Amino acid sequence: MLDRITPVILTRDEEPNIGRTLERLTWAREVIVCDSGSRDATLDIARRFTNVRIVERPLDTLANQWTFAVDQATSDWVLTLDADYMVPAAFVDEMSSLDFAAAGYEASFIYAIAGRPLRATLYTPRAVLLRRDRSTFYMDGHTQRVRVDGSVVPLREKIIHDDRKSMRNFIARQRRYMRDEAVKLRAANPRTLNAAARVRRLRVIAPFVLVPYLLFAKGLVLDGRAGFRYVLERFIAEAMLSIALFRAR
Repeated sequence: MLDRITPVILTRDEEPNIGRTLERLTWAREVIVCDSGSRDATLDIARRFTNVRIVERPLDTLANQWTFAVDQATSDWVLTLDADYMVPAAFVDEMSSLDFAAAGYEASFIYAIAGRPLRATLYTPRAVLLRRDRSTFYMDGHTQRVRVDGSVVPLREKIIHDDRKSMRNFIARQRRYMRDEAVKLRAANPRTLNAAARVRRLRVIAPFVLVPYLLFAKGLVLDGRAGFRYVLERFIAEAMLSIALFRAR
């Protein structure tokens, strides 16, 4: 059944990640890598894998990029992956046993820092295994979402998120993301927001609430250095969002 699935990955300057991700996808007949102008060794690494087909397109929006990339597949099903997602063997085994009766399948994630899995994360589940003809991508704040026409079933096994890019790179990305997220939050009807989003709209409060919540309520203090690195990353991101919200007033 795995021959019905094409993994699809978006890339731009993913040299620290792409090799580890593609190593976990040798089961696939074809992997599509859609690149938007990498200037590092991303494409050189991707070309080492005989099942990889590279397509290139300048990035306008992530939703348009995903739509284009998924349209390159010839299979009925696509596995949509970020370049820092690693697919464990157990996840592959679960996919091979599916009856494909649903329109999509949702994965949860194990968040790792430099290879160290964390016991908890704020990273939310997302639909990753999709029927191409039943899925539509759209923008929501700084990122894309997918609208699936039909039932979406949660998968038991998890995907590993392990981004090995530098802290400097993380900060640059978050600065862009949080500008877009601030625009989204400012424009939203407060009654449509969940509790977390309402706290984020309060600006100064969210970064400082987040730290004890992650360290103690979620137990990341027990993950040592990796746990503190994750908490620092989330604090920086939320602080940037608070600044962007102040500027958007």
